[in-house]
Amino acid sequence: MHPARLLRMRPFFFFTLLLLVKSALAYFVIFDGGLSWTMLVTEIPFFWLLFCLIELFATKRKLGLYLAANLFVTGIIFAVIMYYKYYGVIVTYHALEQVNQVTAVKNSVFSLLDPYYLLIFLDVIVLGFVIFRKQTGLHWKRISMRKANRKVVTALLVFSLVLCFFSIYPNRASMNEIVKAEDMGILNYELYTLFKNNNEDLIHPDEISQGTINTLKNISEPAQPEYWNAAAGKNLIVLQLEAFQNFLIGLKIDGQEITPNMNKLAKENFYFSHFFQQVGQGNTSDAEFVVNTSFYIPPQGAATQVYAGKVLPSLPRLMGKNGYKTATFHTNVVEFWNRSGLYKALGFDKYYDQEFFGTDDTVFFGPADEVLYRKTAEELDRMDREGEPPFYSQVISMTAHHPFTIPERKYKMKLPERYEGTFVGDYIRAQNYADFAIGLFIDDLKKRGIWDNSMLVVYGDHLGLPIYSLHRDDKDLMKEIYGHEYGYADMMNIPLIIASPGITTPQEFKQTGAQVDVLPTVTNLLGVSLEDHIHFGQDLLNQTSNLLPQRYYLPSGSLITDNAMFLPGTGFEDGSNYPLPGLGQQDSAATSDQFDRALELLLLSDSYVSQLPNLE
Repeated sequence: MHPARLLRMRPFFFFTLLLLVKSALAYFVIFDGGLSWTMLVTEIPFFWLLFCLIELFATKRKLGLYLAANLFVTGIIFAVIMYYKYYGVIVTYHALEQVNQVTAVKNSVFSLLDPYYLLIFLDVIVLGFVIFRKQTGLHWKRISMRKANRKVVTALLVFSLVLCFFSIYPNRASMNEIVKAEDMGILNYELYTLFKNNNEDLIHPDEISQGTINTLKNISEPAQPEYWNAAAGKNLIVLQLEAFQNFLIGLKIDGQEITPNMNKLAKENFYFSHFFQQVGQGNTSDAEFVVNTSFYIPPQGAATQVYAGKVLPSLPRLMGKNGYKTATFHTNVVEFWNRSGLYKALGFDKYYDQEFFGTDDTVFFGPADEVLYRKTAEELDRMDREGEPPFYSQVISMTAHHPFTIPERKYKMKLPERYEGTFVGDYIRAQNYADFAIGLFIDDLKKRGIWDNSMLVVYGDHLGLPIYSLHRDDKDLMKEIYGHEYGYADMMNIPLIIASPGITTPQEFKQTGAQVDVLPTVTNLLGVSLEDHIHFGQDLLNQTSNLLPQRYYLPSGSLITDNAMFLPGTGFEDGSNYPLPGLGQQDSAATSDQFDRALELLLLSDSYVSQLPNLE
């Protein structure tokens, strides 16, 4: 249709076509099936609801209201696309409430932006030009001011409401948010989440016991656990690595070792190779929460926002009761993701943030890892020399942060030509630098005499290479690295390494584990009792079977078993199973019983944490 003829259309039909094209872009990006004719009966009724209200109640500035409605819906569609590109889930208003955090990671947001996504806003520019052209603008305003037949508009409003209702109501029970959004329509799904009652029927705390949790996990506590008290009295240093995935361990590219220091740690100590992330919307801060509490993330929002007002049973509190001083180190400002609230809820004695580390050698939004490790080692040395009790310190690395475009002054390797200018190449170079800085930290701890009397626990906080963000060339590089197509289980797999001189020996543990398991594993080694301390993880040194619910980056209801990753469809029956590389067989599959038990574990965690006493 000729552009001039388009502008002679009533705004009602013009903006319907416009928003339909934008919705088609979102379907193309998000849904495996791409475009679908069902989009016509799921998305158009939502547009018409808005437009019918404008036609019925607007008398003046009707064209302005159409433009506002267009911009509003366009903003939602754009947010859905961008959020999916990183998290792999459909954004809801819960996540948009945290939009103030986006400015701190704007480089990450821009890196996800394919140029053609900007076409979604092209009409805003074009319409602005058209409307400001006096002759065309007046002509279109006259068309928009024509009164519509109120009976017809009212009938169309009711018809649209009915279509929206029958798109939403039958699909409410779908477990998988992607399936639900496709069946309901993206905008209907957003409307549904806005009005959905998110209050769970909580289980009373008196009904939640460690025995109940262990039964759901199908485990029993050993009478005499191995490695109990083996590291008693040692300092505990927990190192959380930014976006560090497990495939980096042992990786060589054209004969070049990417992470030699982490490789050495893994080769000479306890290395858990089938370990998985369990973070949510808060990413790094959620990893801090899960590791320090052995609870699952909340159903909506970041743990730092939802649970920061609680008195959380935690690793810092456990260590404090056993005579340890506790501190956490992070080069960003403590207000980011409300860490000040989280650290108070966890009971850390002290935190060190950007105020302590300064602003020298800044990369992204904080001093580089070299600064983090040097100043942290100095502070740990001070604590050690002043004769303070053993310490528990958590150290949060940050330089290898998405989008991984570290400055050239931090380059420690030369990438092969085929990796240059790619997302995967930037990631590998950033993690090579992060590994270099880890080596400096370990050497510093050894020189200061801290290493021999400490236990170092190292793990990745979350994935760095979301499947949803990768272009074809990146996927090809990942296939080259893995020897198979990069999959969900690969994406969620992070390493866990425990190193302590005289305690740990070269050993690879292949049982599945996740961040929720760090607390019980560490406390067993340190001889810290968990009696009367509710936890949802398990000691990986004394358990070989696991059940791991997942809540983010994968659809709700996803879980990991000993040999498979399960993603639900509308429910369990139409879900998909993915064998864990190196563990599962092609016929590996989660059972409906495991699915039900995983959901029950999540409910128990939600119930227990949300009913904990509030901080005074």
